[in-house]
Amino acid sequence: MTNIRRYYNKGNIYFLTHVTYNRNKILINNFDIFTKSMKSMKSSKQFDIIAWVVLPDHFHLLIDPQNENLSGLMKKFKLKFSSHYRLRYKLHSGRLWQYRFWDHIIRDQEDMNRHIDYIHYNPVKHNLVQSPFEWKYSTLRAYRRDGYYDDDWGIKESYDLDGEFGE
Repeated sequence: MTNIRRYYNKGNIYFLTHVTYNRNKILINNFDIFTKSMKSMKSSKQFDIIAWVVLPDHFHLLIDPQNENLSGLMKKFKLKFSSHYRLRYKLHSGRLWQYRFWDHIIRDQEDMNRHIDYIHYNPVKHNLVQSPFEWKYSTLRAYRRDGYYDDDWGIKESYDLDGEFGE
């Protein structure tokens, strides 16, 4: 296995992509476990999730880890999710996640906006819905409620998504 170097600095915000093992479509059917695991982790650690989307076989986060070790946070989340998942399905072993995750340090406000848009448009990109507002497993509705998106965003025309996003 290669030795990936991750560069974490206090004050940085990160875009992350996590993928299930063999792209198994387990996340939406177990969204309650996903949120339970995230809330459990949040209760014992200090970090901010800025935007997120959960799809059947992967999820994206825009996260400010504050003083926490990002790799440690994600490891803890995946272990919690896996534990709850195995309990639900009475499994004793088996991988649920691909090794590692993809990360990108947000460089500036324009980069952050582009990644937030990417997160929210992702269900349309993957042909899961026609309108990004149809997808309930993301922060898009909260962003619209807070005035960051118009009701027709991502619907009238295809959204141009240039760049690397770890998929």
